[in-house]
Amino acid sequence: MTSPGPNPDTIAAISTPPGRGGIGIVRLSGPLAASIAVQLVTLRQPLEHARARLAEVVDSADIDAGRIDEALVTWFAAPNSYTAEDVVEIAAHGSPVVLELLLRRAIELGARLAEPGEFTQRAFLAGRLDLTQAEAVRDLIEAHTLTQARQAASQMGGALSRRVAPVKVSLVNLIALLEAGIDFAEDDVDVTSEAEIAQRLGAITLPLAAHEASFARGRIVHDGLTLAIVGRPNAGKSSLFNRLVERDRAIVTATPGTTRDLVSERISLDGIPLELVDTAGLREGREEAELLGIARSREALADASLVLVVLDATQPLNEEEHRLLDALTNRPALVAVNKSDLLETDSPAGQIAGIPALFTSALTGEGIPALRERILALATGGAASEPGMLTSLRHHQAITTTLSALTDATLANSNQIPHEMILLDLYRALWALDSLTGQTTADDILNLIFSTFCIGK
Repeated sequence: MTSPGPNPDTIAAISTPPGRGGIGIVRLSGPLAASIAVQLVTLRQPLEHARARLAEVVDSADIDAGRIDEALVTWFAAPNSYTAEDVVEIAAHGSPVVLELLLRRAIELGARLAEPGEFTQRAFLAGRLDLTQAEAVRDLIEAHTLTQARQAASQMGGALSRRVAPVKVSLVNLIALLEAGIDFAEDDVDVTSEAEIAQRLGAITLPLAAHEASFARGRIVHDGLTLAIVGRPNAGKSSLFNRLVERDRAIVTATPGTTRDLVSERISLDGIPLELVDTAGLREGREEAELLGIARSREALADASLVLVVLDATQPLNEEEHRLLDALTNRPALVAVNKSDLLETDSPAGQIAGIPALFTSALTGEGIPALRERILALATGGAASEPGMLTSLRHHQAITTTLSALTDATLANSNQIPHEMILLDLYRALWALDSLTGQTTADDILNLIFSTFCIGK
């Protein structure tokens, strides 16, 4: 999808985060970007493509007051810019007053305030980026871990598009072959055999199916997971929580029931964003505050993606723990048998009630590295990271729709359905594949995607 022509509007926005900082940037894009910029500031040298120019920001309301700031102004001439339009970036000091002055005056001179994501949307419409690359811009801005940033950077470089491109070429070739067989059946063009169609469909489906499987880890890298730490009071939940976050985040005392409310902290475990939730001890509450804490603990347990059950190695399982373990048999869960330093003999790791278990000591740190590895393995299912893996639900839906259409085409071919009907399935697969990169994506979907961007990007 490309823009039908040059956009007549010139847009402007503050492209740096709200608040005060060392640098703040006002960005303009459109046919009037350069002419507005030279009226916003007093340049010491004429603008030149891709070269920063020193300038003074002057309070237009009082020329005699002189300059109020210095700035660097960089002009990128169309089409050699992010949006393929004339783009000007004015880098002043990060004072909200100065940046708002520049933005307000730019609007007075003919620009309009940019919509969220409008700069990147213009880059997409101009063909500078495909839709997966445009979405990666947002993902990079929102990244919380280095792994997320690397994945977004890979996608910005076109890794996902490159994985899909050969499959699309094969699909288009098959469509062309069947179309030719229908159009020229009375000539010398042979009708494609059932075996050849099946072979070609298999070659298209196989890499797509492998790509679809990458969503299991990609979704986790993109969205992260929640791990609820649950157990009886005084089993060492808060101590293990502090060990995992590597600081004293939760209050720890020898008195059972110290934790009355949920305590959460986000960590990165080998690049996987993981929100740890320390919960109140599960028991029959004695006070109103503890009862409320226990109720919230049960809610956190129900909502969590992963569960870490903490048991006291010095105590036998009680009735509440038996019920808890029985309820977790079909959920991703681990058991940490804590206070192992108080045991007289070492005990091997194994299973408790069918749930993988290992011995830990929050006091000495014993078993903590192994616990981290187990949590990571549980979170990722052992799936490895790979370039161009699926991280977005929209991307995953496009691939699964493509695979569904190819499955229908394969079934139709095996049942010797006429090629005209098989082509309907193949075109449906092609449309879904094109929606991944934005070539056939509806305008309302595009608007929804770019509305999630921040203003100025």
